[in-house]
Amino acid sequence: MHVVQIQRYETGKSQPTLDVIRNLAVVLGVTTDSLIFGKGERDPDEDLRLQFDMVKQFSPEEKKIAKAVLEGLILKNAAKRWGDS
Repeated sequence: MHVVQIQRYETGKSQPTLDVIRNLAVVLGVTTDSLIFGKGERDPDEDLRLQFDMVKQFSPEEKKIAKAVLEGLILKNAAKRWGDS
């Protein structure tokens, strides 16, 4: 990638394609989220950070159950919002 093109990205004169973002992430050894989103923008709330860290230690079956519970709560919340509008 040429320096001029990087300058265009940095100044907002040009936007990288998804392929460019992916390649940059690979070369820099970071996630694409870290290139696209601000610090902490995609992280879990501080209130839930410990719980999400603990879920990493769950067995695959326990993770499946935790995911199902969270998905149920998310759907319930979404349905409530739709009902309130």
